[in-house]
Amino acid sequence: MSKAATAGRAQLVRLLLSAAKATPSPPIGPALGARGVKAIDFCKEFNARTAHIQPGIPIPTLITIQPDRTFSFVTKTPPVAFFLKQATGIEKGAARPGHEVTGTITLKHIYEISKIKQTDEHLNHLPLESIARMVLGTARSLGIQVIP
Repeated sequence: MSKAATAGRAQLVRLLLSAAKATPSPPIGPALGARGVKAIDFCKEFNARTAHIQPGIPIPTLITIQPDRTFSFVTKTPPVAFFLKQATGIEKGAARPGHEVTGTITLKHIYEISKIKQTDEHLNHLPLESIARMVLGTARSLGIQVIP
């Protein structure tokens, strides 16, 4: 798209950033600089907003950049895979999900993770059971066995 085509509407940028550790280096600098936004301004605001979270936790962030180069952003809860890895103590998922087991987790953990994810705006309209099914699917894809 040309600059003229995107000049009249807001642009969305999705980034996965570490809480309270944002710096204007890649991926933030190039993603925002190409759209005319000062990365240092975003970093200061992001770090201030995520200061209460343990540094280093991955935070999905949705940045809306207006045509006048102002921005707003929404932070979401960490990814389900992050919570599952924390709960099971594994570094990474299975190379062959379904064939090897990397860890085990209880159904109680699944529902606890689901309750946390339910606070996200894009999931708050879903029943807890549906979110739990999504968490179960992610657990299976990581090679995590769920025990009742």
